[in-house]
This record gives sequence, structure tokens and C-alpha cells, in this order.
Amino acid sequence: MSAPLVSVVLVAWNRRDDVRIVLGKLRRQTYRPIEVVVVDNASEDGTAELVAADFPEVRLIRMPRNVGIAAYNTGLAAASGVYAVLLDDDSYPAPDAISRMVRRFESDPSIGVVAFDVRHVSAEDEESERSTSNVVRGFAASGYTMSFNGAGAGVRMELARGGDFYPAEFFLYNNELDAAFRVWDAGYSIVYDPACVVYHRHSPLHRDSRRAPYYYVRNIFWVVWRNYPCRLAARTTLSLFYRCFYAALEQRTAVYVRAMLDAVRGMPAVLRARRPVALDTVSRMRVAYETFFTFYR
Repeated sequence: MSAPLVSVVLVAWNRRDDVRIVLGKLRRQTYRPIEVVVVDNASEDGTAELVAADFPEVRLIRMPRNVGIAAYNTGLAAASGVYAVLLDDDSYPAPDAISRMVRRFESDPSIGVVAFDVRHVSAEDEESERSTSNVVRGFAASGYTMSFNGAGAGVRMELARGGDFYPAEFFLYNNELDAAFRVWDAGYSIVYDPACVVYHRHSPLHRDSRRAPYYYVRNIFWVVWRNYPCRLAARTTLSLFYRCFYAALEQRTAVYVRAMLDAVRGMPAVLRARRPVALDTVSRMRVAYETFFTFYR
């Protein structure tokens, strides 16, 4: 019996040197067969040209503009694998990580997503014991993983081929949380596997920390409106309104209120994509809303 094809989907934007490292590391994977799909989000630093010239085995898709996380949907739609590995343009799997992921998927058809152990490393600490795992590692003790880190995750492709695995309107942040609602509600599970390691170099390029509170807060409203049953969505929205005003006063910043107002402006489009999940799914997710309002404490 032949091994299942795995598609590695990577979205890149103006990180030419990081992408060179990541694609070089992917050549060291012990698992075969794999295909690599790079979606370039209209980079202006020669990223796409590098991929085309130095990595001819890679399928390169050039976007006409930067569409954020929606580019993953484009890559997943073009992928042919039974499973997909999602990576950032500055993260790469350990040489045996994909093999371990496939074994985990093949052992249990109810697994929809394998959350990798995403280890943040500096250039000098790469693949060393000094690397530190992402917070998702903490879920291992409870045996339950609510969501996953998009810098390193395996996805069963039957969940991802519809072109809307990530909500295009989010652009950045909380896209994994939204996807997790759909995975659990479809009857699949998300499992954390510490044997599946991804190293995240966490490139300093294009990491504007001021964007995070805006997108996290705006998008948590949209997660609620897209997924929650009506009454719970209404109650949670009122609670989020209160949190926005309280955090704005406490932390002396207008970003939370601006995010809230933009969420309301975008409500019509979000509601058109609304697919409420079961109440039990919302209860299982245990979303910690307070974590989105702590950026300036």
C-alpha cells in the first residue's frame, strides 16, 4: 500500500531569506511523497522569484495582492494531498515531523487536526534544547486541545478543500480559532502531538505588534457571530462590548473600541457566512475572552 501524499502549504510575504531557509529544511523531510505549495502574497522583495529560481519542485502561486490568511485557502484548493501541513513563512518541521503526523492521522480517522509542538527559536538556537514550546503544549496534560497554532499544524484535507478553511475577511489572527469551531462541529477532534515538532524562527520582519490587539479583538466578535447560536451570540456580544470599553479605559488606548466599531461595520458580510455550531461545541471550546484584552497592561 502506497503512502498518502502530504501537501505542505506555506504563505509568504516579503520574507525572502526566511522562505529560503524553510524550503531548504523541507527538502530534509524523511517522509515521501510530499508536495510543497507556496502562495506568495504579492511580495515586493523577490520572494516569489527566489522560489521559482531555486526551488523548481515547489508549486508557486502568486497572488495579485496581499490577502492575508485567505491565501491559505488558495493553497489548500490547489493541493492534492490526503493531508496538509500548514506553515508560516518562518517555520519548518523537524525532519521526522511529517512522518509522525501521518502515523497519527492514520491511527484514528476521527482526528481532523494534529496540533504540532511549535517551538520558538532564534537563529543561533535552532533545533536546540533551548527552544521553547508554544503554549499549546500545555494542553497535553489534560488530553484536550481546543485549537491549534497555524505556524505548524496538520489538517485532514477533506476538511480543507472547500476554499473557506480560514475566513478570508479576518486577514490576520483568530483564524485558527474559527476553523477549530468547524472541525469540532463536524465531528472531528483536534489533538496535540508533542512528537510532531515545528521550529518557528519568529522572524522580526513585518511583525507590527500594534496590529495584534486590533485584529484579535475585531475577529473575536466575528468568530462569535459566525459560529454561536443566536441567544448565546447576543449575550457574548454584550459581554465583549463591555470588555472593549473597560479595557480601553483601564489601558488608556482606543484600539479596542476601534476594533469593536469595525467589527460592527463588517457585521453584514460576516452574517452572510454564518453557520452556527451546536451549543455543545461552544461549551467544548472554552474560549478565554479575557486574553484578547490584555495587550497594554
